[in-house]
Amino acid sequence: MTEAEQPTVRKTQKVGRVVSDKADKTIVVAVDYLKPHPLYRKIIRKTSKFHAHDEENTCKVGDVVRIEETRPLSRLKRWRLVEIMQRGEE
Repeated sequence: MTEAEQPTVRKTQKVGRVVSDKADKTIVVAVDYLKPHPLYRKIIRKTSKFHAHDEENTCKVGDVVRIEETRPLSRLKRWRLVEIMQRGEE
């Protein structure tokens, strides 16, 4: 297969807010989403936390960031920081 024939793989991206930056080169990002209750169909807000790689330690708690799926970097890190979309209030 030549390079032109290979399918382009689009990596999953998520937007969330930084809830922890205590570890070196690692941030914890909380991503909120809405899901209906399986029986009652009321919309419920759910939160998932993802550990992401932040090479320059630029993120602070409260920042809104975009993360992208990547190869496993450690036991918990499967995401990397793409961009800081909005700085949090300090």
